[in-house]
Amino acid sequence: MPHPALGPDAAPNLSDLTTLRVGGPVDRYVEATTEAELIDAVRSADDAEVPLLVVGGGSNLLVSDAGFDGLVVRDVRQGLEADLSASCDVEEGACGGATITLPAGQDWDAFVAQAVANEWVGVEALSGIPGTMGAAPVQNIGAYGQEVSGVVAAVRVWDRDTGRRRTLTLSELGFGYRTSLLKRSMRGDRAAGEDIWYPTPRYVVLDVRLQMRMGSLSAPVGYAELARRLDVEVGTRAPSTEVRDAVLELRAGKGMLLDGVGGAPTPDHDRWSAGSFFTNPVVPAEEAAALPDDAPRFPVRSATPTTTTGPALGEVDPRWVKTSAAWLIEHAGFTKGFGLAGEHSPARLSTRHTLALTNRGGATAQDLVALARAVRDGVRDEFGVELEPEPVLVGLAL
Repeated sequence: MPHPALGPDAAPNLSDLTTLRVGGPVDRYVEATTEAELIDAVRSADDAEVPLLVVGGGSNLLVSDAGFDGLVVRDVRQGLEADLSASCDVEEGACGGATITLPAGQDWDAFVAQAVANEWVGVEALSGIPGTMGAAPVQNIGAYGQEVSGVVAAVRVWDRDTGRRRTLTLSELGFGYRTSLLKRSMRGDRAAGEDIWYPTPRYVVLDVRLQMRMGSLSAPVGYAELARRLDVEVGTRAPSTEVRDAVLELRAGKGMLLDGVGGAPTPDHDRWSAGSFFTNPVVPAEEAAALPDDAPRFPVRSATPTTTTGPALGEVDPRWVKTSAAWLIEHAGFTKGFGLAGEHSPARLSTRHTLALTNRGGATAQDLVALARAVRDGVRDEFGVELEPEPVLVGLAL
């Protein structure tokens, strides 16, 4: 696990709660074991105008070495409720549908493993992603041709602005590539230029309701690298168990699994990361045309599926093109294992994947920010593309 089990009165460092293993002390720390405890902690902090940081798995955070002068709340609720339909289609190898409701604190990959075992279809390519259920729709997590928006039916939240519970439906969640209404609410303001809801969004996720097809075969495989590993054509199905195994192997090969997942020995400093540090840039089609001919170009699709049995994502939007942040980083001169002070740098790019910034042991938040800034500036100078960080930076800025 990325962090130890901590009692409600403990005041840990953020390095104990984040997968990058950096971050200073917190002023006050609470573990919420019920929805009522979570809401009470959030409401109490807001009423007292105390800065609030809600933490799940800590896999998408880079926190200052100075720590956090406020309340840190970690949601530790686990479990799920399932409502299964009994209708089946023998030819398709699929039954009707499963409605799954999960608390925000539920470990994401533990759920994916259970979904595959129970033949709930639609998240098998999202295997191995660290973090919790609550963070999944905020970031609209995605990998290997799937996004969580493909199975989300609704998200129940605590609205910090109105002080009420609220249910946001799929049409209200505004999903896009690595974004959602939930994430965008982090920057909502009441006064010009004031980030009222930072670093915790206005909407604190309480639970997530998923609608999933049932069957032994995966959703259509939408990513060429995964299709090659499975020896199938893009757009075809494969046994979900095989898809999960293949994704875990691919992620392990890139150092994109946490310690203790996938059987790797510890410590493996390539796994001391926040996963992909930069999102793949989505640029106007005319800007993409100016990139080198061999730069990867991918279609940009709607994050809302048009069907539950067809392509994993929605229709292509021809106005935009997605390119590869890893390709841009590598071709701007930043190689695997790059560090500002060479091989002795405490913060370096992963030795397996240039998109991950890693703590090689003893790195500070400032070390990681300096590396991120150098990579961002190098890509901008070389290609004119501005890379955006994927993790939430707390007490820091590029």
